[in-house]
Amino acid sequence: MYQLLIEQAESVLGEFQLARSDLTAGAVGCALSTATGQVYTGICLDLACGIGFCAEHAAIAEMLKARETVIDSIVAVSAKGILMPCGRCRELMVQVGSANLNTKVVVDRMNHIRLSELLPRHWM
Repeated sequence: MYQLLIEQAESVLGEFQLARSDLTAGAVGCALSTATGQVYTGICLDLACGIGFCAEHAAIAEMLKARETVIDSIVAVSAKGILMPCGRCRELMVQVGSANLNTKVVVDRMNHIRLSELLPRHWM
């Protein structure tokens, strides 16, 4: 059911070293589809001093450049498999658009849960 979205996230995977051996990018890939059917991807940046960001942030930034705000489905993957979005990513999705509480967060190749289940009683 989510095979294509997962494949798109996997297509941007590929960790590589940056300025120092402990600074990397690409260990996590993300793909999201919007309410209009567009797909955006992103990779994570693992940097010093907390200035890196998750793959979901990169994909959402790409979506925002196209002036879209409603995420239908989202998936993040690493070499180990599908990952759940962290708390920061969950919060970002809602602050981008409250309709994103209905976003389908892919948990495996066939199933999803709604973002609202991951953020019950959201403060906004």
